Amino acid sequence: MLKKEIRGFVSSLSGYVVIFIFLLVTSLFLWVFPGDMNIPDSGYATLDPLFFIAPWVFLFLAPAVTMRMFAEEKRTGTLELLLTRPLTSMQIVWAKYLAAVLLVLLILIPSLVYYLSVYLLGNPPGNIDTGGTWGSYIGLFFLAAIYAAIGLFASSLTENQIIAFLLAVVISFLLYSGFDMLSGLPVFKNAESFILYLGISEHYKSLSRGVIDTADVTYYLGVIALFLVLTKTSLDSRKW
Repeated sequence: MLKKEIRGFVSSLSGYVVIFIFLLVTSLFLWVFPGDMNIPDSGYATLDPLFFIAPWVFLFLAPAVTMRMFAEEKRTGTLELLLTRPLTSMQIVWAKYLAAVLLVLLILIPSLVYYLSVYLLGNPPGNIDTGGTWGSYIGLFFLAAIYAAIGLFASSLTENQIIAFLLAVVISFLLYSGFDMLSGLPVFKNAESFILYLGISEHYKSLSRGVIDTADVTYYLGVIALFLVLTKTSLDSRKW
């Protein structure tokens, strides 16, 4: 099943469109559009603008990758057939999730050309915060992996791909920025640190400093596990 999902992605135009959109949007902001995000204009050898933009791009791209994974199976009636195979619900969820994560990795790999470009453009060449950059890449990968888990859960709730996409975008947005907004409210003043800890953004910023903290990794893995269990529960509910 894992091979089936990956083969379906790489053999379809949509897979290449998703990769192209990510590279196009980030390239325009980093190298073309004037402003604070433009690397040559900033005069600094840093990829910080990429790691600011990418979470918002993945907010839409990850749901676009996952929206069809269960919704399409439901619409065509093949999900029931899939559930009758000698596979547990969790095995099905894992196969589709791992495929989604590998696809996210395929989207990220081409962006390494940005790192090489900034590395060579530095004065002297190589004058870039390598630790912070790789920490940011790891954080971005985990962030996209959470988005993928959320997207898979949303896809398991409906047979309409558009609804699955929108639901995943909303949940991902709330997890990424919602807790930051809540922490700024006067009523939560005494619990600001705890509320920030519940959101993705705080852990993403932590990894972006180049320090791989086990607390941040545990948070990411915990949120991913939560949404995979919710997806399994959604699938199992069809048997009730």
